[in-house]
Amino acid sequence: MTRIRFLSADGTRETRVTAEPGERLLDVAQAAGQPLEGTCEGAMACSTCHVLISGADAARLPPPSDEEEDMLDFAVGASRASRLACQIVLTADIAALDVRMPPGSVDMSRR
Repeated sequence: MTRIRFLSADGTRETRVTAEPGERLLDVAQAAGQPLEGTCEGAMACSTCHVLISGADAARLPPPSDEEEDMLDFAVGASRASRLACQIVLTADIAALDVRMPPGSVDMSRR
């Protein structure tokens, strides 16, 4: 089980949840009421599920694919901690993650 702490973009609100291995971070976030659209439903055609990942087990996540990296180039407030939540599938060896919401999002499919 993974303990996830969602933080608002300004850091003033946090929500703590747990998730099972195999769950996709985007689905967990949406179920927890986080402001992530996931407009393309995981097809990596937008960056509306962009999040900033940190915490004890952030290094245990597999690195982003080239396609994910390319889409993150369009994300608002992107940094080395940026990931697309639709591309993160939780595993049993990830015990804890902090997930900060970015200051905004860009949906490239609507341009």
